Amino acid sequence: MRFLHALFSLSFSIFRSSVLPFESVVARHHKNLPFSTLSMGIFNSSHHNRSMAIKSTSGSVPSAETSSSDVKEEKSETYSHDMTAAMGAVLTYRHELGMNYNFIRPDLIVGSCLQTPEDVDKLRKIGVKTIFCLQQNPDLEYFGVDIKAIQEYAKTFNDIQHLRAEIRDFDAFDLRMRLPAVVSKLYKAVTSNGGVTYIHCTAGLGRAPAVALAYMFWVLGYKLDEANRLLQSKRSCFPKLDAIKSATADILTGLSKKPVTLSWEHRNCSRVEISGLDIGWGQRMPLNFDDKRGSWFLNRELPEGRYEYKYIVDGEWTCNKDELVTSPNKDGHVNNFVQVLDGTNGANASLRERLTGDDPDLIKDERLRIKEFLEAFPDEDL
Repeated sequence: MRFLHALFSLSFSIFRSSVLPFESVVARHHKNLPFSTLSMGIFNSSHHNRSMAIKSTSGSVPSAETSSSDVKEEKSETYSHDMTAAMGAVLTYRHELGMNYNFIRPDLIVGSCLQTPEDVDKLRKIGVKTIFCLQQNPDLEYFGVDIKAIQEYAKTFNDIQHLRAEIRDFDAFDLRMRLPAVVSKLYKAVTSNGGVTYIHCTAGLGRAPAVALAYMFWVLGYKLDEANRLLQSKRSCFPKLDAIKSATADILTGLSKKPVTLSWEHRNCSRVEISGLDIGWGQRMPLNFDDKRGSWFLNRELPEGRYEYKYIVDGEWTCNKDELVTSPNKDGHVNNFVQVLDGTNGANASLRERLTGDDPDLIKDERLRIKEFLEAFPDEDL
């Protein structure tokens, strides 16, 4: 129980960290993106579409000649471009085409966001009893979705429930930290409401399929690889499997944290930052300068796991040759990485290694422990 509350506290603090004063960075503007690209997504994306310059809509005011549909298309293109860079695969979402979804199982749907109250009617007609929204407020505001109107309309019916459990977009670490709380809320809702469950994020390509996979793995008895094959056969998407594996190990082994120090051993620069690590590729964290050592450093406590990151030195993305680097991906890019391990408990280390391996499965006792964990997790406004 002590670990349960510790994990909840850390999960909540990570959720709150989305408003911490890290400097945002739009990864698509730099040629040294730390991602590979794979051809997948709801719509076909050509090389031309991947490489075309897309004007940011942030802070822009459409002219009188610019139609509402043009603005929506531009927002979709910008979002798709950012999603491709952050998720490591060519993914396309067209908000202007309306809600899209796929049945993964007869009782489980993964899809894109509801856009109007009328979408509630569409889901009721196909038997949906629980609408499970993973979006944060900035996600909704970007596309102009009135979530309050949707929630209020859903409340006028006694056969459907709208719930929110927020996860930060394009952030595998936040996904890992939030999964236990989010799946707990989902599990309790499904148990109470029955029927069909609709899980959605913005595009239904990252967060929503990941939560669906974790639910299938932890609650419905699937092997993770088996659940992912079924998911991919129904909907082309890009869930972060490593986040699910790490969250599984966190529940069963405990969430221990270890101090990590990263450093840039050069003084001839004015600003050094890190992206990736535990803050996601869409954020930057500044390093501090040590006058005595003449170098930049960052002290961080991290849960067990493998973290990739990259330095941004005076605006230029680069790797630190004095720290571990990944093998080049298909595009030739490399990142720094750090492996955080707890060597004090051999049994836990062995269990975590198994659960974060290539094809993890859960034995009967482990599934029982996870279900008990989800049932006991404190009910909070997520």
